[in-house]
Amino acid sequence: MKKRLCIVFLFAISITVLGQNNLGKDHAKSNINCKTCHTCDVPTKNDPCLILCPREKMKTVYESPDKTVEVVSLEELSKKYLPVIFSHRVHAQMSILSGSCGTCHHYNTSGPIQPCKNCHQTSRRRDDIGKPDLEAAYHRQCIACHREWSHETSCTACHSLKTGSKEFQKEQAKKKLSGKTHPVILEPAKIVYDTKSEKGKMVTFFHDDHTKKFKIECTSCHKNETCMKCHDVNKVSAAKTKLVKTKKSLTDSHKKCFTCHKDDTCGSCHVNQPAERFDHEKRTGWALNKFHIKLSCAKCHGLKVPYSKRDNKCTSCHNAWTNENFKHSITGLQLNETHLQLNCEDCHAESNFAAKPVCSNCHDNFSFPKQKPGKLVGAK
Repeated sequence: MKKRLCIVFLFAISITVLGQNNLGKDHAKSNINCKTCHTCDVPTKNDPCLILCPREKMKTVYESPDKTVEVVSLEELSKKYLPVIFSHRVHAQMSILSGSCGTCHHYNTSGPIQPCKNCHQTSRRRDDIGKPDLEAAYHRQCIACHREWSHETSCTACHSLKTGSKEFQKEQAKKKLSGKTHPVILEPAKIVYDTKSEKGKMVTFFHDDHTKKFKIECTSCHKNETCMKCHDVNKVSAAKTKLVKTKKSLTDSHKKCFTCHKDDTCGSCHVNQPAERFDHEKRTGWALNKFHIKLSCAKCHGLKVPYSKRDNKCTSCHNAWTNENFKHSITGLQLNETHLQLNCEDCHAESNFAAKPVCSNCHDNFSFPKQKPGKLVGAK
């Protein structure tokens, strides 16, 4: 998707240059530096060295699709065509998987979402050709997806000509799209892939674990996908849609997973029966207790993937614990006055709080939990 958008962006630059020179000659012969579009000195067909689209380095703010404007009339460029009535909310709902607001509104301050015309000029004749004009910006956002969706390349697929005597009723056109929403995108709990791998025919992917437990954003996997990931227009009847099955190469099938699992063996995922959910105790030897079971993995392992291994010593994360700031009652045991005066290491050897406390430092015949240095209480 990124490469396709860059091509549309560079096409817009070329058109702009031709429009400015008004000669219709090849852009290579125009008065423009090659570095405007290419990062290397000798671009080739196989390696054109196209620059990254400027928008990739920009930022945006997020706004819930349900709170955005419902329908927008795009009429700044309506010299030849009638205004385009745009179902903004439906597109906002669809964009959640592929990049949300930033898909189109790729630069904003901390204030309200800015419309395209605030940054992109309506005139093609401009000094900064690195920024597409408004027409190119609109087309860059729309053309790629709509061509895949409708298999239509003519302008009239989106634009209606200003012909005929019937007056264009903008409000009526907007009313037709009012109230329309995209069907709710249901998140699957798990997906079982039936593969042809000799290592194991089945791969079980727990989708909800990745989004809720591992806190992986939708865009980490779906950023470069369009509506065509799930839908295609049925050529027999445009009113009907059909699900499509995409065939991927071995490399493409593993590309997203290898971000985290590149060091895993094939047998880690490929088995001959549906796999069970990730179990922290089975995989690491350390069962998560009531204090850790609800934490996200990143809370202990950090945001960088693949996750780094951690030891089970509490001080790895809780290195600021002291006798003064730690309430022992949260463990379910309220220490008595005698034991409140002791240091943590007196009972927890080498500050290993995951191991059973020892009493032998002070008592000859005491052992935990047979003898307790206080009373049991409910966790606070």
